[in-house]
Amino acid sequence: QCTGEESWVDSRTVYIGHKVPPPGTEAYIPQRFPDNRVVSSKYTFWNFIPKNLFEQFRRIANFYFLIIFLVQLIIDTPTSPMTSGLPLFFVITVTAIKQGYEDWIRHKADNAVNQCPVHVIQHGKVVRKQSQKLQVGDIVQVKEDETFPCDLILLSTSREDGTCFVTTASLDGESSHKTYYAVQDTKAFNTAEEVDTLHNGIIISKCSLSCLVSLAVAIYTGMETKMALNYQSKSQKRSAVEKSMNAYLIVYLGILISKALINTVLKYVWQANPNRDEPWYNQKTETERQRHLIRAFTDFLAFMVLFNYIIPVSMYVTVEMQKFLGSYFILWDDDMFDEELGEGPLVNTSDLNEELGQVEYVFTDKTGTLTENNMELRECCILPGAEREELFFRALCLCHTVQVKEEETVDGIKRGIHQGKSTSFYISSSPDEVALVEGMKRLGFTYLRLKDSHMEILNREDEMERFELLEVLNFDSVRRRMSVIVKSSSGEYYLFCKGADSSIFPRVVSGKVEQVRARVEHNAVEGLRTLCVAYKKLTHEEYDQTCRLLNSAKLALQDRDKKLAEAYDVIEKDFILLGATAVEDRLQDKAADTIESLHKAGMKVWVLTGDKMETAAATCYASKLFHRNTQILELTTKRTEEQSLHDVLFDLSRTVLRQLSGDYQDYGLIIDGATLSAVLKPTQDVTSNGGNYKEIFLEICRNCSAVLCCRMAPLQKAQIVKLIKASKEHPITLAIGDGANDVSMILEAHVGIGIMGKEGRQAARNSDYAITKFKHLKKMLLVHGHYYYIRIAELVQYFFYKNVCFIFPQFLYQFFCGFSQQPLYDTAYLTLYNISFTSLPILLYSLMEQHINMDILKRDPSLYRDIAKNSLLRWPTFIYWTLLGVFDAMVFFFGAFFLFDNTTFTSNGQMFGNWTFGTLVFTVLVFTVTLKLALDTHYWTWINHFVIWGSLLFYVIFSLLWGGIIWPFLNYQRMYYVFMQMLSSGPAWLSIILLIIVSLLPDVVKKVLCRALCPTTTERIQVRQHNSHDLHFHREEKIQLAYMSNIYKCVYISVIDSFLKEIILYTVTICLGR
Repeated sequence: QCTGEESWVDSRTVYIGHKVPPPGTEAYIPQRFPDNRVVSSKYTFWNFIPKNLFEQFRRIANFYFLIIFLVQLIIDTPTSPMTSGLPLFFVITVTAIKQGYEDWIRHKADNAVNQCPVHVIQHGKVVRKQSQKLQVGDIVQVKEDETFPCDLILLSTSREDGTCFVTTASLDGESSHKTYYAVQDTKAFNTAEEVDTLHNGIIISKCSLSCLVSLAVAIYTGMETKMALNYQSKSQKRSAVEKSMNAYLIVYLGILISKALINTVLKYVWQANPNRDEPWYNQKTETERQRHLIRAFTDFLAFMVLFNYIIPVSMYVTVEMQKFLGSYFILWDDDMFDEELGEGPLVNTSDLNEELGQVEYVFTDKTGTLTENNMELRECCILPGAEREELFFRALCLCHTVQVKEEETVDGIKRGIHQGKSTSFYISSSPDEVALVEGMKRLGFTYLRLKDSHMEILNREDEMERFELLEVLNFDSVRRRMSVIVKSSSGEYYLFCKGADSSIFPRVVSGKVEQVRARVEHNAVEGLRTLCVAYKKLTHEEYDQTCRLLNSAKLALQDRDKKLAEAYDVIEKDFILLGATAVEDRLQDKAADTIESLHKAGMKVWVLTGDKMETAAATCYASKLFHRNTQILELTTKRTEEQSLHDVLFDLSRTVLRQLSGDYQDYGLIIDGATLSAVLKPTQDVTSNGGNYKEIFLEICRNCSAVLCCRMAPLQKAQIVKLIKASKEHPITLAIGDGANDVSMILEAHVGIGIMGKEGRQAARNSDYAITKFKHLKKMLLVHGHYYYIRIAELVQYFFYKNVCFIFPQFLYQFFCGFSQQPLYDTAYLTLYNISFTSLPILLYSLMEQHINMDILKRDPSLYRDIAKNSLLRWPTFIYWTLLGVFDAMVFFFGAFFLFDNTTFTSNGQMFGNWTFGTLVFTVLVFTVTLKLALDTHYWTWINHFVIWGSLLFYVIFSLLWGGIIWPFLNYQRMYYVFMQMLSSGPAWLSIILLIIVSLLPDVVKKVLCRALCPTTTERIQVRQHNSHDLHFHREEKIQLAYMSNIYKCVYISVIDSFLKEIILYTVTICLGR
């Protein structure tokens, strides 16, 4: 089951106004229902600390360092507990503050909803209370344009017929009006005392009312509302990068245990010789000699503590800070700011920044996300003839279910359309109908109202015409048309019909069908929603016969729908064609360009919508999801009624697999909600060679460039996303929508993005990121996502590399100190290496690096493919960085060891000690890892220079102060004058420079060879851009400046190469002279 799937709620008896049950009723057991509080936050004030600590210690590194810290407290270890405890405390605190701040933002959003005022009738009076205090059974008074606070049953309205019009914009982005009817027994009553029965349907919470006042009873509140049940529970999302980090930590933990085990064994091998046991002044007692196992275990733990710095605990806090600070680049992006709304993008969680650069599947809603949901009549194709033109306009003014809503003026007087300026507007369950009626108004035929079963229109001569509405043959998805039968003031009977071309043309007996068909097909290709219009005149006898046929079907007790469909089929024929219309559901600005860019970037785009297939397909063509040469495959209820689901699936599978044999064809799949439910059924009646329906369905989808899922329920959207997530490739998914019905799929996807439209903020509140327009998705993924990923990938690899460089010399040192657990570095260096000396450069790199200019990233979406599937954190890359760290560590240690094997004297005759040797190794280490990052930096700013060179300067100044001053708070000061003594030696300076160059040389050579022999796409684009920048400098100034960083880098490499030659020559000369 999909997380958050709707749970079963038993039927309930609700007494209106919490009245006592009447006498004589069955035994009534009061039920406890939740209040109307809505919760989207993760923590509370009371559970924040334990729950946050639990989540943080689920991370391998945090849990590991907690164990190490406890070990240091319990047993005697070579390093202070502060060396592990202080970094761990810093990491836990910073992470908790960040996550607490993000959840506080969610609490604020929840409070804004929960504290919203609502009006409740109690004891015959209207009482105002907060939304969260609403209870099941309360009678709620909802005024015009207010939002329903929970699920309600409509009791009465201010309209005499008991109707009200409801918009579900905040749920699904649909701004069209749905008609709801009050309970017949209560629609005439307006107080709680008069209402005593319930028999009607539910109005879903968060919909908006469009009648003056309505009374309704609350039946489902809070987290039991239909909207809340369609939400998923909030789960902790973890990015692919974080999963890679955990895998690498396990590897390094294995390396750590191996090192500790090897050193423990070698220590006892070393001490097996009595002469190497313990010095005479510290010999073991007999009791100590007999406790081999306990002593060996404590030695093992001591080695674990000594080498534990190979696990980079500070990496997590650096990653947290990088994500939190990096998220502000989205917030500060002026290109993603919407002037109309006056808002920019939002970041609800920064934990998934790098996931934006790994997306493989994009699941998008249609209405309000791809489209503006703003229908507009674009074209009328009318067959020639004055009479037909007049009938065409009248047909569109009469053949609809549009209602007229009159706005009130300031003094409370209602003004109709025909009384001066228009103060009214049209509402309907179909936005197409509103667009057609408004289009007719612009062309001179104005629909006024439906009054006393008469439809009133104003013609071009401003004369009112009245038509008696006799019958309405409502639209349905099978017939794909609707009709009305009207009687004119002159006594003539007309049947006007409008519908899809496929349902009208076969029923036409007169009219230029081919001419209209050609125009309809042309408009459909352009993505317009087309309808054909036809009519026929009825004699009085034909009308009487039609009435008898319809009444007979309506009064049928069995198969009523089937008989009505048969009656409609008999009535709707022998039409005279009048023409066709083309309505545009306007796409959002640059929506088509965004989808095309996502396709070029290697992402598959799926549209998940509750709309009917024809409407959704037209939008897919307009948005370039489907192209003219796309072969559409249908997996719909209509087809499965003709064939079994098993046969349809295998037919489609054979079709798409043909392209594997060589003939490539662009396929697009359309599936509806009913068929999807059949495909996803847990038990399938599949033949032995048939396989699983899910797998067949997924195989079909993999071979389609785009998929359209129509007539989807909210939880079906989430099930689709979960199905793709769980497939064998485990792709990274992104879901984007604007309504509350998109929340489930937004929460299910790896990355959820909400659209902050005019129609509500449910999706934006529950998403990971929120943007104002669909077009901003392009920059968010192709630029911000790309940058976030390459930055954090370098950060992770660099942290492991610099910690290998840091701790491997400590491992080698044990072979030269009798495995005595003697630290190579001073305690201050052990503590500050990751916190101060090497943390800021990589943090700044991970915030500001731009390996290629953002204009190029937007212009060439194919660059996104280079970082797909976590390519920069694959095992070969990880192994390269680890081996590079081992090589550099060996250069540090053995280089210092052999260079000073016979020259460990200073100019005044003093001998270098072990702390001087360790300080020399540490100095080479700090400079090497920092310069390695400088070589990897492409985008240089004054901040980079300040932080990189400033970090090196800080290390030197700290070492001078740490060893140059007698600190009163230290019991002993083993580093006193060590650093100054080392710097006073000329060979030490030469050794530092030489060892740094030798350490960096392999990586520099590798980069030069790779760039020359097998350059990446990014490098080729940079070279091509460099070759053309002279001709296009005035247009490409920004790109040229970005490229200059690579030119400087090439210069640095050349300088280093020349410098290396000079150093090698100088060293050889010295050696030969010596």
